Amino acid sequence: MSRRNRKSKTLQLIPLGGVGEIGKNMFVLKYGQECIIMDAGLKFPDEAMLGVDIVIPDISYLMDQNINILGIILTHGHEDHIGALPYIIEDINAPVYGTRLTLGIVEAKFREHPKKKINLNEINPDERLVLSENFKLDFFRTNHSIPDSVGIAVETPEGVIVYTSDSKFDQTPVDGRVTDYYKLAELGRKGVLAALIDSTNADRPGYTLSEKEVGESINEIFRLSRSRIILATFASNIHRIQQVVDAAIRYDRKVAIAGRSLVNTVDISTQLGYLNIPKGILIDLDKIKHVPPEKLALITTGSQGEPMSALTRISQSEHRQVAIYEGDTVIIAANPIPGNEKLVSKTINNLFHLKAEVIYGPISGVHVSGHGSEEEIKMMLNLLKPQYVLPVHGEYRQQAFCSKIAQKLGIEESNVFMAKTGSLMEFSDGEGRMNGSVSAGRVLVDGFGVGDVGEVVIRDRQVLSEDGIVIIVLAVDQGKSRVLAGPEIITRGFVYVRESIDLLEEAKVELSKAVDKINSEQLQEWNKIKSRVRDAASTFFYANTGRRPMIMPIVIDVSTDSKENR
Repeated sequence: MSRRNRKSKTLQLIPLGGVGEIGKNMFVLKYGQECIIMDAGLKFPDEAMLGVDIVIPDISYLMDQNINILGIILTHGHEDHIGALPYIIEDINAPVYGTRLTLGIVEAKFREHPKKKINLNEINPDERLVLSENFKLDFFRTNHSIPDSVGIAVETPEGVIVYTSDSKFDQTPVDGRVTDYYKLAELGRKGVLAALIDSTNADRPGYTLSEKEVGESINEIFRLSRSRIILATFASNIHRIQQVVDAAIRYDRKVAIAGRSLVNTVDISTQLGYLNIPKGILIDLDKIKHVPPEKLALITTGSQGEPMSALTRISQSEHRQVAIYEGDTVIIAANPIPGNEKLVSKTINNLFHLKAEVIYGPISGVHVSGHGSEEEIKMMLNLLKPQYVLPVHGEYRQQAFCSKIAQKLGIEESNVFMAKTGSLMEFSDGEGRMNGSVSAGRVLVDGFGVGDVGEVVIRDRQVLSEDGIVIIVLAVDQGKSRVLAGPEIITRGFVYVRESIDLLEEAKVELSKAVDKINSEQLQEWNKIKSRVRDAASTFFYANTGRRPMIMPIVIDVSTDSKENR
């Protein structure tokens, strides 16, 4: 490529998710008409997204452009980095690259979507991946709460872009694989144009504790407990599962697994050699009733209080195979993800009602984060020495803390990009700048529907959940432009009908006045009739109840020449 042609292009960095939020990580690097995608994650819905199962990035920008997508590169196997793949892969139709364990988890995920095909390619962190002249990728091992995690260094015509993904500096990792300090330092020595830095724990001073600290706490609980031990953790936290198994072996306990996602993870990790579980330790869940309580440990899903998870159903006495007995030791080995606090609290309260001993919270020592704190962010920046910094993987306050950390190290505030979803950052001639935004946002997945539930549907669900619905039925002779019967009122979730007869009768009187006015004006447009009725009903109900239920007028044409319902 000639220098003249190269200088007519700019390197563009676009987050389609993963900034200003926890989850939904997806970052696009584009040069000319080529691009790569780093991670493709999902986000779990908040309380306002009624009925929504998951949230994924909006990739319409990629579809609207004539872009050659060279590949999707995955940094690790957590849902917030791989979970969107089944929903976007048919549209993007690009090869997917990842480490061995990451691809094993992806492959298992796609078995739940058998009609969707994916082209998986294993990467070796010690080897370069050349996707084109514009995108040459090197990888470095990182420490996180799942094995086989990597960061990405992308050599482009404008400079090197480093994506650390989720990471911390664990000096004593469970699997013995420390972060690749040498590669990070070498990248910094050669020069890094921009770095995408994990800011999840930027508001926490000091260092994040080693995962082995959790192992010591778990060992102590196993040593002291004379009852069953039930530990809830993320299904993907393989290091923690290994430490529970090790403690069970040390204190002569059998281990059972509860939760489909956890069973899948254990199977995959064992087959690929990332979990070491000696024969005879694992037992089927149906056999736990034959094991003395002091000889049994259960590992379950449900550390986030998910409604259908194993621990939640156990706490509600709804699990088919597991019940809580008085004195059981239950360990919640995770901190609530923002938005899940109420669900977790409900589960813990239920467990206390069942007379269980519950161990949870930051001071319990049964959970440490997989993300680096302030001092580790400083170390990462000092190793990489980037010219520009993009804080990612955090809500806005964490991004702001990360910006302050970078400034403490001498990086100009103008060189820290506080990006939003869809922000467009451009780099050329060694200079970077924010330059507007592209079409981006969120796509809601509800059941089998992807994107068919939008903001209007969510607002309707919120109204229905808060104030209910009032259905007003009218019979109209369209030919004579007259209302013949009604209004009849049907309500659900608004008022208790038996105790609100007077209110509903009064509403009929007011609506009848609106109907009489419609008759006098001889309105022929259905929408105008519905609008008049809706306005009259909304005004009356708000004045008398202070509530705004959803008003749904139904106009039925009963003229002799039509039986169409409107």
